[in-house]
Amino acid sequence: MHKSRRNDKAAAAPAGALTMADLARLAGVSKITVSRALSENGIVAAGTRDKVRALAAEHGYKLNVSARNLRLRQSHTIAVIVEMKPSVNRPMSDPYPLELLGGIAQELATANYSVLLTTTRQGALAPAVQAADAVILLGQGARQQAVHLFDRLRLPMVVWGAPGADDAHVVVGSDNRQGGASAAERFVSLGRHHPVFLGDTDHAEMAERHAGFVTHLKAYGIAPLVVNHKAFTAESGFDAVRVLLRRKTHFDAVFAINDLLAMGAVRALIEAGLRVPEDVTVIGYDDIPLGAAFIPPLTSVHQNWHEGGVLLARKALALFRGEKVASETLPSRLVVRAT
Repeated sequence: MHKSRRNDKAAAAPAGALTMADLARLAGVSKITVSRALSENGIVAAGTRDKVRALAAEHGYKLNVSARNLRLRQSHTIAVIVEMKPSVNRPMSDPYPLELLGGIAQELATANYSVLLTTTRQGALAPAVQAADAVILLGQGARQQAVHLFDRLRLPMVVWGAPGADDAHVVVGSDNRQGGASAAERFVSLGRHHPVFLGDTDHAEMAERHAGFVTHLKAYGIAPLVVNHKAFTAESGFDAVRVLLRRKTHFDAVFAINDLLAMGAVRALIEAGLRVPEDVTVIGYDDIPLGAAFIPPLTSVHQNWHEGGVLLARKALALFRGEKVASETLPSRLVVRAT
């Protein structure tokens, strides 16, 4: 709805007043594609070039050649921005984001591109980020805060996360809804009727995991207790479950939105004298190596971060080249172990 209003506004603009952004919206392409379509030697599909030029002629748009040359200057650098606050309990050396970064770096190296790595707190106004050819954002932030922040750069951007219904961004992520459903199905198969969902549903990925979990359980007449917990560390998982036990909350299963939370939950249950999985079944998310080596080994939903990183890099480069790029969802699967 909002997009169409912007198109109407652009279409109604007087001759000569149209901006490149307006023309891009009318043509349904990026500003870089518009610039290339209007230049003499820009590489773009013939049909797209003809469409853009026809719209430009119709609205009296003239290409500012100096501005085009400045915009098309390549830095051969992709800015990778991690939406997380690194800490002792959650370092950047963890599988997330390290495995994603490995896939990104591998793909960009083959394309002779450099990686500029920063965090949301440091990168918003950094000149090096603004000079990058494109942005890869690892994490959308609570209520899309990180996405909105880096939209202001007006650079080609690909996001790791979960695509929203009205989200125009290119998003790569795992099938979080299926991941949540697979955890629910596991609980149902084990006869668990009082599960807890542990995690922050303000994040798009976590909200999808919650939706898949709740929807699947609803078919069996089961309504989980939702503990909307903001932190992602083992300590916070321990504290959250300890609060439930102190309040004498009745539950027989815990689905945590990451493995660290799940491992903290297991530790709290064992310290309280409960058996895992006999008394309480626990499932995490991410399938990190630490979870597999945990005692007892953690049941978890696996997502392929390395492949996700490769796709993020490919799509960022394609966007910079002005190609049409679509969001992509990778499969997730439950890895059953001892919890």
